[in-house]
Amino acid sequence: MDNKEYIVKTVIHAGTKTINFIPGTKVVFHFKTTKCDPEKTVIDDSRVMGREMELVLGKKFKFEVWEAIVQKMALNEVACFKVDKSLVTSYPFVSKTLREVGKPQSEKRNHHCCGVTLQNEGIGYEDLNELIKHPQDLEFTIELLKVILPDEYEKESWQMTEDEKLKSIPEIRKKGNALFQEKNYEAACEMYAKGIGMLEQLMLAEKPNDEEWLVLNRLKTPLLLNYAQCKLIQKEYYKVIEHCTTILKHEPDNVKALYRRGKAHIGAWDEEKAVKDLKKVIELDPTLKSTIEKDLQAFSAAIKEKNELEKRKLSKLFR
Repeated sequence: MDNKEYIVKTVIHAGTKTINFIPGTKVVFHFKTTKCDPEKTVIDDSRVMGREMELVLGKKFKFEVWEAIVQKMALNEVACFKVDKSLVTSYPFVSKTLREVGKPQSEKRNHHCCGVTLQNEGIGYEDLNELIKHPQDLEFTIELLKVILPDEYEKESWQMTEDEKLKSIPEIRKKGNALFQEKNYEAACEMYAKGIGMLEQLMLAEKPNDEEWLVLNRLKTPLLLNYAQCKLIQKEYYKVIEHCTTILKHEPDNVKALYRRGKAHIGAWDEEKAVKDLKKVIELDPTLKSTIEKDLQAFSAAIKEKNELEKRKLSKLFR
């Protein structure tokens, strides 16, 4: 039998524009899920949940019926779809996920991994357990709010091909740099981290230290350096040390990484490591000697002041 016989559509409110849906299209809609009993018992309502549903067509969402039915709609249309029970067996699990989005782990229902728990307790919601035990037809009332074609929105990394990820890196770096110039360091960090994450995903597919891997690693270095600079400004010194150390494993003479790590060691009050990094910077780039000597002099004075303050505190304790 054709699947169309399993889905019956009733238009409640006509739409304003017919859509030519193509893979990668993002659809945003409100939904209400009800039983087909005389009372039309409500199972879920996105408005009550307080958020719209969003799907990207062709990305194998775990509840395929929604992909099928929204493509039968026009923009701003409201329609009811009665769907045969054979097509909605996975709905209880989708519903559980939607109900728990944003909840802290402690509030999530039945997050055991044991199969016995599932048999004995179900998935933590009585109404959903009932649907699992007694499958039945469901009705979905859908209001199609937005349809965004693939070239009209910025894709998430999971939606992108490897080639698309690689081509997006220069633009990500450019956006991060613009945010940095605006002194929006938090947003700049997020942009650099996005690029770093994409490159690391691509690097997982390559053998470490092969040429392809090294090319990707070289693209990652400026993003790591910029990320470290943001974190230095934000005084997150251990993050700076971590990311600069990553660079220095492959580029031991990277002056920017050494300088930023040295400054971070100053921030973390590690005099020995700060001096070691910053003296190496002077060896590699003598033009920075004057700047670094001022940094080290200021650090030395700060350490002396800190030590004297601690001595005064101790002397007061033992008076």
